Parts: sequence; C-alpha cells; structure tokens
Amino acid sequence: MEVRELLEQTNKLPNVPDVVKELIQQLNNPGAKYDEIAEKVAKDQTLSLKILRLVNSAHFGLARKVSSIDEAVIMLGMARLKTMVIASGVVGSVKSVEGLDLKQFWSEAFFVATAARFFAEKSEKVDADMAFTVGLIHNIGRLLLHISKPKLAQAIQTRVDETGCSRSDAEMERLNFVTPQAGQALLDMWSFPAELGEAVLQHKKPTEFEDPSALAAVVNLACVINAARRNETDIAELRDFFPQDVAEIAGLSSNILSELGEALELESGLEGLND
Repeated sequence: MEVRELLEQTNKLPNVPDVVKELIQQLNNPGAKYDEIAEKVAKDQTLSLKILRLVNSAHFGLARKVSSIDEAVIMLGMARLKTMVIASGVVGSVKSVEGLDLKQFWSEAFFVATAARFFAEKSEKVDADMAFTVGLIHNIGRLLLHISKPKLAQAIQTRVDETGCSRSDAEMERLNFVTPQAGQALLDMWSFPAELGEAVLQHKKPTEFEDPSALAAVVNLACVINAARRNETDIAELRDFFPQDVAEIAGLSSNILSELGEALELESGLEGLND
C-alpha cells in the first residue's frame, strides 16, 4: 500500500477551514495582520460560536461575557485567540470516525499541544505557536488512516493490543509505511509550511533522523509526558526514563528534569472544543 491511496479518497479527507490554513501558513510571519484574520473568523459563524463558547467558559474566568470575536481579541490577545481558532478548526474538520474515540483522540492532542508549547517556551530553538500546532496535529496521519481505511486501522490496533508490538512496527507490517508519513503528506497537500510536516514525520523518533528537528523533539517530549499521565507514572520514574538526548535536540538544558512535575499538571483549557 502507498500513502497516496489514503489521499486519493478526497471525499473522506478532513476539511479544515481556510482561515485556519491561513493562520498556520502565517505562523512564521511576525508581521501578519491578525486583525484581518480575526475579521475572517467573525464571518465563519460555526467557528465563531465555538470559540466564543470556549472563551466564556469557566476555565478562562473572564470578568464579563464576551459576545464577539473582536472582544475576544481584546480580552485574550491575538496569540491566544489564534491558538483557539487553529484548535477549533482542526477539531471541527472531522465529525465522526469509525473505530476511533474522537473525544479521547482530541483530548490527548490538546494535552500534547499544550505540553509542546510548555517545552518550546523553555527553548531558544523552537517557536511556541509552531510547537502547539504540531502537537495538535502530530497524529493526523493516524486519523487519516481511520477515516480512509477504518478496517485496516482497526486491524493494526488489534495487532498492537494482542502482541504488544509498537504501533510503528504494526503499521509497517500492514501498510509498508508509518502514519507520520501519511500525516506529512496530508500537510503537504494542504500547503502547510514544510517545517510542520517535517516535525510530524519525525516526532516519534527524532534521534533517528540525520538532521533532527527541534520542533519534532519538543513534540516527542510532550508525547512522553502524555504517556506518563496516561499510565500514572510517578515523577521519579519519569525523570529516570526522560529522553535527555531528545531534550538536547529541543534546546533544553538538564534543568528541565526539575520542571517535569509542572508539565504533568498542565491543562489545555480546550476541552470545550470536543463537545
């Protein structure tokens, strides 16, 4: 099987709003006119309503109710709003997927995105917004597989569950490629910045690449934290197996070990997008 077979089923592919694609493409442009983006967001009723509901949730604890995207920009700042627009648009691009718990899938993606930003903010090598975005979409290839080939995706999951083999090994056995490759191909098709696709491709094992991506490294560390949370790993054990070689690629010092407890306690504040 080849990756292109997943991408050829255009009627099944996620449909990300244009305003989200524009924001992602402009992440590396500090001079981007985000007020124009905010205006476009305001014209997308579904996106606007979902963001406003989240902004007005208890998590943000605003002093008064926000009733427009313009107000949201003032109350939250454009950077924070941008995060919510991207998250809301990506999550809303898929309504239901056979054999995949979407609520759990996006909940973990929100956490990985938040943890990736946490690590990026402590590195001089990685942009925090880029880290958040890659964290959010790091598993988009797996989602694509479930959308395009649900029975094959389930067979791979069964193989992992029954044998304990790695997902990558199970995917290579059944697909002859791994889903991060599919994720990169999908992002390329959407004309996202190449740096995002490269990070998605590398995020599982950045040390195995000749030119490892610091962006991929912070997402890999975020996935380590997410797995530790899921498995209820205690902080001492987490510090023992935390990949220092990956942390070095990410531009983090050994002092990061003292901050892993804080990373475990992170909250995305984006759960409302899952409803």
